[in-house]
Amino acid sequence: MADRQASLTLVVGGARSGKSSHAEALIAAHPAPWTYIATAQAFDDEMEERIAHHRARRDGRWRTVDAPLDLAETLGVMPESAPVLVDCLTLWLSNIMLADHDVDGEIRRLVAVLATPRGPWVVVANEVGMGIVPENALARRFRDEAGRLNQMVATVADSVTFTVAGMPLAVK
Repeated sequence: MADRQASLTLVVGGARSGKSSHAEALIAAHPAPWTYIATAQAFDDEMEERIAHHRARRDGRWRTVDAPLDLAETLGVMPESAPVLVDCLTLWLSNIMLADHDVDGEIRRLVAVLATPRGPWVVVANEVGMGIVPENALARRFRDEAGRLNQMVATVADSVTFTVAGMPLAVK
């Protein structure tokens, strides 16, 4: 049985790379109950289906907390030693950008909380910088902010895993 010592793991990868499943397995290696902090918002049928698919994978040992905007605050009240999964930082970033929040300030607040995990914490993020240069300014800003967010989280993380084709690769 795994212990509940404080640590932060960043699991990053492309869309459908297996990052969420891998992150869930990392948390499930710790004694339940587990907390799943969801950042997605269902603005359309396709996103509702994605959320339902993720929820269907989790049984009653998981407690889901929705935090589409207030992620730093939500993490700040997690119980000591509690295994926590955040899925995902990229959707959270999109949410704060679309809500016209102070992106730099929100990222800094979040990274400060992530730098001092009180239990085994795993955060998931998309790697969005490996494709073509987006055609519009908002998409380019999003790509740049996501890359900056991932770098800042990776810096404070104890370990970083890159997932590709369902395979986790240790980066840090």
